[in-house]
Amino acid sequence: MNTDINNERRRFFAGAAAATATAVAASAVSRVAIAALPEPVLQAKPDTMPPLVPNTGRPYKPVVTLNGWTLPWRMNNGVKEFHLVAEPVVREMAPGFKANMWGYNGQSPGPTIEVVEGDRVRIFVTNKLPEHTSVHWHGQRLPNGMDGVSGLTQPAIPVGKTFVYEFVARRPGTFMYHPHADEMTQMAMGMMGFWITHPKAKHPLIDEVDRDFVFLLNAYDIDPGSMTPKIMTMTDFNLWSWNSRVFPGIDTLNVRQGDKVRIRMGNLTMTNHPIHLHGHEFVVTGTDGGPTPKSTRWHEVTTDVAVGQMRQIEFLADEEGDWAFHCHKSHHTMNAMGHDVPTMIGVDHRGLIRKLQKAVPDYMVMGERGMADMGEMEMEIPENTAPMMTGTGPFGPVEMGGMFSMLKVRKNQKPGDYRDPGWYKHPAGTVAYEWTGALPDPARPRVGSKAMPAAAPGPVTQVQIRKPSGHAGH
Repeated sequence: MNTDINNERRRFFAGAAAATATAVAASAVSRVAIAALPEPVLQAKPDTMPPLVPNTGRPYKPVVTLNGWTLPWRMNNGVKEFHLVAEPVVREMAPGFKANMWGYNGQSPGPTIEVVEGDRVRIFVTNKLPEHTSVHWHGQRLPNGMDGVSGLTQPAIPVGKTFVYEFVARRPGTFMYHPHADEMTQMAMGMMGFWITHPKAKHPLIDEVDRDFVFLLNAYDIDPGSMTPKIMTMTDFNLWSWNSRVFPGIDTLNVRQGDKVRIRMGNLTMTNHPIHLHGHEFVVTGTDGGPTPKSTRWHEVTTDVAVGQMRQIEFLADEEGDWAFHCHKSHHTMNAMGHDVPTMIGVDHRGLIRKLQKAVPDYMVMGERGMADMGEMEMEIPENTAPMMTGTGPFGPVEMGGMFSMLKVRKNQKPGDYRDPGWYKHPAGTVAYEWTGALPDPARPRVGSKAMPAAAPGPVTQVQIRKPSGHAGH
């Protein structure tokens, strides 16, 4: 069991109280099996925890959950038992910025569950939310009554009760878990988690890798200065996150040069995300449907992860450096973005902002020279608000937020070492620099040339222009 997990927050449920609170979901489990629940392990830190190397059950190479952890288990007569506690949590989304969420075992997202193909798994779920809940095991092959859809395949788990789910992990792959009860509220509040089923033997479509990272894509709408997500939001989210963290709160992915790296992502937001990696090409080797046939794989630098989908990418980390890794939708690499902020590019309003903010504290405009000013300026913002663009690199402001991190590739990163190696030291002559010599005239196409022929005269057409509103399809 990982020694970094907060021991002081771990607690036992008394046997009698647990037995009274326990209800069995769908198919019966013996009273002996549920007489004493496994200890619910909790985690309060938002750090990326070291991989949990199995010391019982079938062996496997564990994953690393970005800004998260793996849930320990106990073996009970050959069954791998876990205990999930659904409860309100406080998640630190970035240093100095916290949010009231719902999650599992002290965190949102909840802990990653790792099992091996063929394992019989028993998961106790205790409901400490203010309303009923359930857990759907997204992508699993299992008995219908264990699928976790409240009202359809099981009664919802009442407040204060514990249900138990039991099934065999029948196929290896990348999966997740989330409620199928009042989803609009519970998933908007951060209830989700990752599930990995490792192959029980060498698999023709699953390669061995040196490092295996996992995280979930999630989005929230939290007003500046507040702490609780708005659950009615459908399109206008202002915080785009990985594992409920926003840059610069997202940890870097630290690897050794020459490592074979796998990254697994699941999307539980309301839109798709084109995830882009700099400096390397990768192949998509798996989805929540399982490993992809090798004949369908090709090299990419961006893969689109649609709503409710999982993507598993693999590559050889053979280029040393600090490589950006992010969603390629530009608004998704920003924090706390106001959708009603006016554009004032080209308008000189120096000296007016401070005066206006005294009368209207929330007043904000896009800088007259663009948004980069906002990444550098010390703008007054409400307490407990993530700045729109933040983060500092070795050459100045990074001007990013939201779904942004870095792949750090180093020659001297030891195997199994996931610590941040610091900023990359570029060899001499390998950094872009200012040119002070003579410049040739820039080439531009000329109207009337063969490349850009002049338009033939025609009738004048009046066009009505309507300013778009909202962020539908964002």
